[in-house]
Amino acid sequence: MALSQPATFNEEWSDERVFAYLNQLPPVGESADFHVLYHAYKHMRAGDYQRLLQRFVADGRDLQATNKQGQTIHQVIAQFPRHSEDYLAVLKQFA
Repeated sequence: MALSQPATFNEEWSDERVFAYLNQLPPVGESADFHVLYHAYKHMRAGDYQRLLQRFVADGRDLQATNKQGQTIHQVIAQFPRHSEDYLAVLKQFA
């Protein structure tokens, strides 16, 4: 039986770790920009997501990129009201 890595909370993420998400490769047929935004949303705290978005926007990437269903990251995050407020506030800063 394989051992899993124990969960850690309130861990500080280095810039290197945050910005590594910018290099995530999407599955075939998916927007690279949407994939980065969604993957980072699933794994980062809102403060780290904000740091990522600063670089994402500075690099000229598309915050309005859509998934295969035509949804933007804002629309996807808004579907989860219990967890969306902080992330939607971060996205609003870059709109």
